[in-house]
Amino acid sequence: MQDVLNRIAAETGLTVEKAQIAVGHILAYMKAEGTDPAVETMIAETPGAAEAIAATGGGGGGIMSSVMGAFGGGIMALGSKLMGLGLDMGQIRMIATELITYAKQNAGAETVDRVIATTPGLSQFA
Repeated sequence: MQDVLNRIAAETGLTVEKAQIAVGHILAYMKAEGTDPAVETMIAETPGAAEAIAATGGGGGGIMSSVMGAFGGGIMALGSKLMGLGLDMGQIRMIATELITYAKQNAGAETVDRVIATTPGLSQFA
């Protein structure tokens, strides 16, 4: 995971710590919104995934995340959290692509593809 975080930091200008938080937010979203048990398999088999989720602090995100949470949250709340780290849509896409590639290398393409297919808003990364 450290190599992935270093690449993300270099591409986005985030610190490695904030890159880990961004990855953690994406993984936490998959865990919360994914409907296939493959999510747990992917997280368990992807080194550093559980630590990235823990790095998010399990909440926060500011007032915008609170407002979005009141309306169901979902992919919009995830976007708000990532933009709150200073990321634009291109950078968010790059982070998601790096994460998915890494997860496929560790948990297997079939497992990760099932997660993407059953998590709202992620089909664009299939």
